[in-house]
Amino acid sequence: MDEDEYLEIVNENGETIGHAQRSEIHGNPSLIHKVVHVLVFNKTGEILLQKRSQNKDVAPGKWDTSVGGHVEAGEDLLRSCKREMQEELGITESEPEYLYSYIHRNSYESELVNTYRCVYDGEITYNRSEIQEIRFWGTREIEEAMGQRIFSDNFEDEYRKYLSKFLTKQ
Repeated sequence: MDEDEYLEIVNENGETIGHAQRSEIHGNPSLIHKVVHVLVFNKTGEILLQKRSQNKDVAPGKWDTSVGGHVEAGEDLLRSCKREMQEELGITESEPEYLYSYIHRNSYESELVNTYRCVYDGEITYNRSEIQEIRFWGTREIEEAMGQRIFSDNFEDEYRKYLSKFLTKQ
């Protein structure tokens, strides 16, 4: 965790309106910053979730989106997505597909989330300083655990967005 990480402050349309250190943005939900999420699926359709380290300042010890991270100031979204996939899970040979963007707000922060997905069945070497555990979850298992406080509020929001955009259209 780099509290001195320099991030763009954006408006709800994703337009840059300023810059600040991560330590200034976290804890101030009036400042929106960009993040990327990647939903990593295996070939059977299960989704990989990561259990966040107890050392994280946001949702410690909670199950969360496969990959998630800040977009550095001036960084392209796809480049940020691939960087985070490598840093968190060691995935380098998968091409993520852009899905959608949305604003996620809670009492701690406001994020412009840019969500991608990929299918990956290769080796995963996760970053043990950021991630406590990883595993694939089925849809039914996720739905039974929703609202039980084992997931981050961000993941529950992400999962509902994904379901509304993709699973209801099948």
